[in-house]
Amino acid sequence: MNWLDKLAENVSRVAARRLSRRSALAGLGALLAGGAAGAVLLPVSRRADAAAPNEDPGDPSSCDYWRYCAIDGYLCSCCGGSHTACPPGTIMSPITWIGTCRNPGDGKDYIISYNDCCGQSGCGQCGCMRNEGDSPAYQPGSSNNLNWCTGSGVDIIYNCSTAIIIGVDDES
Repeated sequence: MNWLDKLAENVSRVAARRLSRRSALAGLGALLAGGAAGAVLLPVSRRADAAAPNEDPGDPSSCDYWRYCAIDGYLCSCCGGSHTACPPGTIMSPITWIGTCRNPGDGKDYIISYNDCCGQSGCGQCGCMRNEGDSPAYQPGSSNNLNWCTGSGVDIIYNCSTAIIIGVDDES
């Protein structure tokens, strides 16, 4: 046998001694499930430097603010943060849902990333439930009815939600 065959045999024997079939299948399942969850995020660019609107009319602490057309939760702008930043002591979940909202100031449609802030109990102020363009939970990329803090890796306690512009439809 050559060295590669011996290495493969030794690795296989060590794995057979230390791993059960169930644990190997569980690890494979976790890998596949993690890959499937990551695939949901692929088609959306989440660049932080996306084009900002020239005119940003409205009050970010009001549920009627144009960026909140698909939001569901407490507004971070009422909880010690802003419409683009989490309050101190919370972390922003890397997994989000998205919506497309029309800015009445310039008449353009913007792609909005709704990021949940996690780590402290819900602030309980400025609850806002607008479901324009919301899709069912089996289409998670645009569903606002999920606890997106489960993807934060640190804490699953929901505090509030932000509304960050990640793109613009120049043809609108």
